[in-house]
Amino acid sequence: MIVAILTYKTPLETVDLHRAAHIDWLRNRYADGSMLASGRQTPPTGGVLLLRGTRAAAEALLAEDPFAVHDVADYALHEFTPTMTAPGLEALAE
Repeated sequence: MIVAILTYKTPLETVDLHRAAHIDWLRNRYADGSMLASGRQTPPTGGVLLLRGTRAAAEALLAEDPFAVHDVADYALHEFTPTMTAPGLEALAE
């Protein structure tokens, strides 16, 4: 599993120009099963994505994110293997 931490590189006004395309990209990732959770950081300095799969697969998907395509965010990837989960999230454990 991959936790991707996005950090915006441009002002929010520029990020917002690409937000609709980014949300469409996210919806497609949920539909194909690769995205597990996503959201904006508070304060809005970037976002957090929880992706299923390998680091290589996550890197390939993230390269297609409009935020990456338009160079408005940097991505820090953190790979981990969930071994314990809260009730209701057992499907995340590997």
